[in-house]
Amino acid sequence: MPYEAISIFDIFKIGIGPSSSHTLGPWRAAQRFLSDLDEAGQLTSITELTVVLYGSLAKTGKGHGTDVAILMGLQGADPVTIPVASIGPSVQVVEQTHRLLLQGKHEIRFDPTEHMQFLTLETLPYHPNGMTFLVRFDDGLETARTFYSVGGGFVVEEGEESQSASSVHLPFPINTAEDLLHWCMKTGLSVSEISLENETAWRSEAETRERAEQIWSVMESCMYRGVHTDGMLPGGLEVKRRAASLNKKLIGEAAYNDPASWRRAIAAGGRDFTRTLDWVSCFALAVNEENASFGRVVTAPTNGAAGVVPAVLQYMLVFHDNIPEDATLRFLATASVVGSVFKKGATLSAAMGGCQAEIGVSSAMAAAGLTECLGGTQKQVLMAAEIAMEHHLGLTCDPIGGLVQVPCIERNTMGAIKAITASQLALQSTPDFAKVSLDAVIKAMWDTARDMNHKYKETADGGLAIHVPISLPEC
Repeated sequence: MPYEAISIFDIFKIGIGPSSSHTLGPWRAAQRFLSDLDEAGQLTSITELTVVLYGSLAKTGKGHGTDVAILMGLQGADPVTIPVASIGPSVQVVEQTHRLLLQGKHEIRFDPTEHMQFLTLETLPYHPNGMTFLVRFDDGLETARTFYSVGGGFVVEEGEESQSASSVHLPFPINTAEDLLHWCMKTGLSVSEISLENETAWRSEAETRERAEQIWSVMESCMYRGVHTDGMLPGGLEVKRRAASLNKKLIGEAAYNDPASWRRAIAAGGRDFTRTLDWVSCFALAVNEENASFGRVVTAPTNGAAGVVPAVLQYMLVFHDNIPEDATLRFLATASVVGSVFKKGATLSAAMGGCQAEIGVSSAMAAAGLTECLGGTQKQVLMAAEIAMEHHLGLTCDPIGGLVQVPCIERNTMGAIKAITASQLALQSTPDFAKVSLDAVIKAMWDTARDMNHKYKETADGGLAIHVPISLPEC
């Protein structure tokens, strides 16, 4: 059976908020499109470029920053390294001058109001997050290519969607949770060890560790920024940031000056149940408030659900003793392989599956990672993931004003708490007596996604999005 080889660093990608599907994916698609033309020697022959957005990308693209992301991608900016503060001014220059420097090399006339079209009433058959790039060359010839942002920052071009086989050959090919458990039972390796063995198909163990440390560093830095930034979130919804005030209330007079000393100060404050709950909420709020502010985050597996995994990982580091020395690596390795199974068996895209595909999957990933690091067996790890997703089934995506703010930010706190509860349940259970397998819940999720009305799939056409009166400024 062909398999798709998915790395830890495909699931965990460094990027810019607020959405992996609507921001990071389109950004990468724009980069890829122009990079291909550049390699073919056609970039400097472009005289006109038009971008057409369809379906969910068109309906909530403004609120999700799709237009901003595409402009940055067309200019050749890298979401991993670009200074976040430079994004707004760069976009303003294009809007004011109607000039766009493609790949930083070739300037053309580009008026976003004319050359970026939002077709809200048209959806392409393969996926709701479709976009087409059309270019005209100086010899009069034209070309068009269509890409789909399929969730979690993954992008496929039209015609690629049927190519499920991978050219990377993994030691332990995995399509399903049953495959994963098979390899664990056959080898005696833990879930994280299977995941890390597969990473050797791409790079050395030392490189994997280094990149995992970078992923956690970005997560932790995002969290730390979030608890020290106050004010209103952008977009006109007037949502007040809460993580900073909550941090001040909880930390009290404790002294700290960096993420490590902050973590130690939190741990020194005790482990009262309600206090622990407040801190988990604070961690998750901080990340997703940064995400909503076009901050640098890590898809986990998406931007809209970026707060769950770091919140649960931080919870483990702060409030648990006797965790493995390499707990962060094991947590991320376990979480990523669980996320990859959801991608293969269902979807990571809210535009395809509702918020169960984002918060639900992130909660399952975090539950699995926590269970692994707290000494759970392979079966308990998968059981924890199943429990977490089972209680997110049917969760809709209904962002108010098309912004990744309400209810998205609070949902990360709920996903984190459910992940911790799922882990505790699994650790106190015997998986052999469980009635529902992880593969069964993934199939149920996918069936639910396909049955779900399109109004509840990141279109802002149903649910809270139409029942909460708002007045946003004109885009």
